[in-house]
This record gives sequence, structure tokens and C-alpha cells, in this order.
Amino acid sequence: MIFFEKIRWKNFLSTGNQYTEIDFADNNTTLIVGSNGSGKSTVLDALTFSLFNKPFRKISKPQLVNTVNEKDCNVEVEFSIGSIDWKIVRGIKPNIFEIWRNGNLMDQFSNVNDQQKWLEQNVLKMNYKSFTQIVILGSSTFVPFMQLTASHRRDVIEDLLDIKIFSSMSNIIRDKIRLKKEEIKVLNLKKESLMDKVNMQETFIEEIENRGKEDIEDKKGKILQLNVEIDTHLEKNEMTEGDVDILTKELEDVTGATEKLRTLGGLKGKISNKVATITKEHKFFTDNVTCPTCTQLIGEQFRINKINDAQTKAKELQSGYKELEEAIKNEEERERHFTHLSKEITKLTHGISKNNTRISGCQRQVRDLESEIQTLTDQLANRNTEHDKLANFKENLKTTYDDLSSRKDTINYHAFAYGLLKDGGVKSKIIKKYLPLINQQVNRYLQMMDFYINFTLDEEFNETVQSPIHEDFSYASFSEGEKMRIDLALLFTWREVARMKNSVNTNLLIMDEVFDSSLDGMGTEEFLKIIRYVIKDANIFVISHKNGMEDKFESIIKFEKVKGFSRMIE
Repeated sequence: MIFFEKIRWKNFLSTGNQYTEIDFADNNTTLIVGSNGSGKSTVLDALTFSLFNKPFRKISKPQLVNTVNEKDCNVEVEFSIGSIDWKIVRGIKPNIFEIWRNGNLMDQFSNVNDQQKWLEQNVLKMNYKSFTQIVILGSSTFVPFMQLTASHRRDVIEDLLDIKIFSSMSNIIRDKIRLKKEEIKVLNLKKESLMDKVNMQETFIEEIENRGKEDIEDKKGKILQLNVEIDTHLEKNEMTEGDVDILTKELEDVTGATEKLRTLGGLKGKISNKVATITKEHKFFTDNVTCPTCTQLIGEQFRINKINDAQTKAKELQSGYKELEEAIKNEEERERHFTHLSKEITKLTHGISKNNTRISGCQRQVRDLESEIQTLTDQLANRNTEHDKLANFKENLKTTYDDLSSRKDTINYHAFAYGLLKDGGVKSKIIKKYLPLINQQVNRYLQMMDFYINFTLDEEFNETVQSPIHEDFSYASFSEGEKMRIDLALLFTWREVARMKNSVNTNLLIMDEVFDSSLDGMGTEEFLKIIRYVIKDANIFVISHKNGMEDKFESIIKFEKVKGFSRMIE
């Protein structure tokens, strides 16, 4: 049981910088009064904010800070569960979220959401929605049980009956099923891969055994052909190299013709120059008897000697010139032969080079074929190894099939358990067991409030209402006052069920303006009797601005607003 002891707050909504404190355990019944806007409902927002980080009313978190002081908003709530004392401190500007256990500050989570989840699951054992159905009944923003969706109704009941564990287990099993399905996907991929490997290995072994020897013989035949071709080219090269040697020797005989021809050409030019000089001299002494320069008479005998000497030299030079021309002709013929021989040698050498290229290509093919023959020979020699590989692939494939079968069996087992833990399984049986008690208690409280109808909830938490006037009614068919009676009856019933289960049982019950509009005078009186004489295990706080009820409560707390700040007067 959660035993709420006290709450205090400052700079929260219209409250100033001084703490406002309410003792939850001081009296069994307490009336909280005040005019509209005085701050009497602030306790609802402070309580839910401290426990669940959100106010009871539809107010945004930044709006919770007092608009005058604008900082140091702080709420503290103290409660005990068994022998353990707890205190929750929540603040805005600065942000604070502290959990104290027996006076010691607990280690804070790195993530605030995780810390809040831990508080709800491990300490409070309820969430915001369940809390507002059991501890608080409000008139404005409160959503009664009958106005919740079917899923939210189920959440409240599961919290009350402490069967949320089945939902958690269901989620865990669902995750396990998902993980097993992912594993099956991986194993299926592995299976397909291994099947491909088995098929390829079987084909490989078949090729080794059936085609290996044939391929080796075929490649040996190609090698023989290539060697014949190599020998042919080598023979051609040998013959050609002999021809080259002959031509080379012949070339040596005509080597130097070009140089000699150049030398003879130079001599021919010199002889031509001398002939021209002698011819000029012969002409000069033939044509002149006096010197043209000095006009002196040239001796006749001297002139005749010069002419005869020129004629003699000219004859000698002409004879030498003819011999020189014959020599030049011979050397030109030798030069042409040299050129011819050079071209022939070059041609033959080029043929040898081409043959050498063909020989290299053939030799390379021979080496490749020999390497392939060696590979095939090794493969034939290692057939047992390949068979071992095949056996290993098949063994892995069998293991994979077994793993697949095992995981499918696990999924089937989880699926069965998941079916039991779903809403229609074990939880439904537990809820079905408690439904008669729930319906009995609801009608009991309705009769206490002089509301004589037969109100029942089914397993889907849909209502059936029968009255002396109407056979088939619904919650929506009633007036606001009648709806309030049903809401109160359900609230009291949830508290009774929680007390019996000891799941989310608490000493605190707060009701906000339940008398002020919806309940008529008769309903108010019957309700006050219930909270005074029937509900004996709770500290009840009623918030109201209705007059004439002060004598019905053990204590009165009054709120008023002074200079814009809300304050409490006891």
C-alpha cells in the first residue's frame, strides 16, 4: 500500500516563493474550499506533476512556473510503502527530478524518461491513467472510466488486477518470435548458399573425373603442334642466318665504296680546276703578244714555250681524267651493290625477328598449356580432398536444416505461449473471474447513492444498464448527475479491488468539485455517508466551493488569493 504523507510546493502556478504544505495523513476527511481561481485545485496538479511529470489539468509544463517569480518552481511529495520512506522532488527552472529512498538520494538515470519509467514500474506500480482512476476524481479535465477507449479501460483493469506482467511477458515473447524469424531468414540464406556450394562442388568433381584426362591429352596434342611450329621457325631462321652470313661477307667486299667515291669525286674536281687554269693560260699566251697590264712585249720564245707547256699538261690531265672517270664508274657500281646487299640483309633479319616473335608466342602457349596440365593433374591427384570438401558442405547443410527446424519449433512454442498471454488468453480468464465482484461492488455503491439500476461490465468492458423503467440503457443515456453517481461507484469499486489485490492500493482519495454541479442534494448526502462510514481506509480530500458542508468534514483547508498569489489558510 502506498501511504501518502505530505506534499508541498512553491512558485507553482499562482503560489509564491513560500512553500504551501498539505498533510495527507492528518485527518480522514478534509474539505478544501475557496473561491474560483484561489488555487484550491492546485494540489491535484502538484501531486500528478511530482509523480508523473505532468499536471492533472491541461496545462503545459512551462505554464506551471509562477509568472511573477518565473523560476525556482518546486514540488515535493513524501510517501511510504511498507518500511521504506520515499520522497520525489520535481522542479522547473532549474529542472529537477530526484528520488529519495529512506533519506538517501538515489543514483540518477542518464535519461529522464528511463528514470520516470523506473519510478512507475518499480515504486508506484501504476501509471498516470491508473492513478487518476483510483486516487483522483476531477470534474473538468478528468476522463471517467466509462469515457475511456476500450484499450485504456483494459489498461486500468490490468493495473488494478496486477496482470500487466502478462502483457510484459507477451511483449518479450513477441520480441523473441521476431528474433527467431530474423534468425530463420539468415539460416535460409545460409541454406541456399550451402546448396549452391554443394551443387558447384559436385559439378566440379564431375568435371575433374570425366573431363580431366581428356583435357590433358588435348592440351598435350596442342603442345606437340606448337613444338613442330617452333622447330619449323627455328629451321627457317637457321637457313636465313646462313644467307645473311653469305651476304655479310659479300658486303664486306664492297664496303668503303662510298668513301672512295667521295675521294675520287674530290680528285675529279681538282683535275677540272687545273684543266680550267691551263686552258686559260694557253688562251692568254695564244691571244696576247704584249702584257695587257704593263703593255710590254712578251718574248716570242717564252710565249711559244708557255703554249707548248700548256698543251702538254692538258694532254696529261685529259689522260688522267679518263682514268679517274673509269674509277668513279667502278666505285658507283660497288656502291649500288652495297645498297642492294644491305636491303637484302635487312629483309632477311626482319624475317628472323618475325620468326623469333612467333617462336616466343608458341613457347608462351606451351608454358600456359603445361601449367594447365599441371593444374588438371593436381586436381585429379586431389580428388579425395574435393570429396572431403563436398562432404563438409553436405554436413553443414544438414546442420543448417536442423537449426531451421529447431527455430521453427521454438517459434511454434512461443506462438502458443503468446496466444495464452494475449488479451483473449490468461488475462481474460483472470478478468472474467473478477468481473462478478466488480459488478457487485458497483451496484452496491449505486444503491447506497439511491440509484437503483443494474449496471454490469462485460469482458470487453462494455456496459449494460437495466432499470425498472428501461430494459436496455447505456452510460451516455443518463443525465450528468446520474453519470457522476456511476463514476463515483466505479471509483470506489476500483479502490476496493486495489485494496483486495494490494497492487495499487493507496490511502489517498481526492475529489474535485464532485458536488458542485452534477450531484443533487440527495446524491450529495448519500455520497457524504459513503466517504464517512463506508470508506474507512482512506484519507479523503474534497475540493469544493459549495456552502454548507463544513460540518461534514473533520478538517477544513481554505485557499485565497492575495495580491495575485495563492495561499492556504487552515
